Amino acid sequence: MASTLVLSRPRGTPLPSGCAAARVLRPNRACGFTLIELMVAITVMSLLAVLSWRGLDGMARAQAQTSLRADQVLTLQAGLAQWKIDLDALSHTPQVNPLDWDGRVLRLTRRTATPGDGLLVVAWTRRADAAEHWVRWQSPVLRTISGWSGAWNRAGAWAKGESTEDQSSEVRITPLEDWQIFYYRGNAWTNPMSSAGGQMAATPGSPAAQGISQAAIPDGIRLLLTLPVTQAVSGRLTVDWVNPTLSGDKS
Repeated sequence: MASTLVLSRPRGTPLPSGCAAARVLRPNRACGFTLIELMVAITVMSLLAVLSWRGLDGMARAQAQTSLRADQVLTLQAGLAQWKIDLDALSHTPQVNPLDWDGRVLRLTRRTATPGDGLLVVAWTRRADAAEHWVRWQSPVLRTISGWSGAWNRAGAWAKGESTEDQSSEVRITPLEDWQIFYYRGNAWTNPMSSAGGQMAATPGSPAAQGISQAAIPDGIRLLLTLPVTQAVSGRLTVDWVNPTLSGDKS
């Protein structure tokens, strides 16, 4: 006949609970978590780890995207600033053509940063390759008419993709879908290639070239850039340049 163990406790003593009760009722059994409790704890910890990893990954992606967008904006701002610097430094030397737009490339002759150090031929175009970009090319410092003439022709060949050597020295500004240029003359924006906005070509040093410098520079230039949607700044961007030598008596 099985005997029953009866535990007695002094009157007023609180009942044991938890591990203490387990030790009293089953002295030979160790106190700890059950298998189900361990599985639940492991599952919860795994979920927390996954959620934490996804949160960190999202933060890293957001930071990388923000950094990329910031770089795109800064690069575009630097390119537009260089555009303005080039136009502000247009040369007024009578023997050279300061500005020319043929529908593909804008070529210009500008002064160097150091006055009297020579001239530079600068060209801007849209490079239509696998990834279309707005690009800029610049010649070395020029001090002779023959050197300027050679650089002017090189700029045209570079825009057509005929000079791989010059392409290696070009600077890519930003991806570009399309671009347009307008000249402001006669109180109206006109196509530079039209009779109202174009200029006559002349041989450097010829009598016709003596007045080409001032006549070829319009009162203003409007730049229209169409930027792809993948960029931080997308869509149509309009940039107007005003000739710094323009007198203030025109409305």
